Amino acid sequence: MLNLTKFLKDNPPTVKEGEVDEVTAFTAVEAWKYSDFLCRNYILNGLSDALYEVYSVKKTGKKLWTSLDHNYKAEDVGTKKFLITKFLNFVMINSKLVVNQVQELQMIIYEILAEGMIISESFQVAAIIEKLPLTWNDFKN
Repeated sequence: MLNLTKFLKDNPPTVKEGEVDEVTAFTAVEAWKYSDFLCRNYILNGLSDALYEVYSVKKTGKKLWTSLDHNYKAEDVGTKKFLITKFLNFVMINSKLVVNQVQELQMIIYEILAEGMIISESFQVAAIIEKLPLTWNDFKN
């Protein structure tokens, strides 16, 4: 909305000695620094106080964004891996009501879907049937 995304990806311009118009180059660098300052502070403004303290040491918008992106994308991958493991290791037992266990499995599936992973409905049904306790073999068939 504020057209500040280029400050998250591009490096700042530099003034080279012997440049034809040093005043224009200096002005461009100063404009870049100001816009980067705005970009960095807009991002910091959206963080909680605890996260602000952690990330306010980043000196540019690009470094701040890269750090946030790295930390939270890795966390997202960990969450997906955890949910898949939880789904694959889910085992139904005879001592609990099957309906409650199916609901628990459906909640895991819902969390997987909420993470943006796709599981077809037929796979969900087949997985639930396969995870039924041994006493339900007749029903499985």
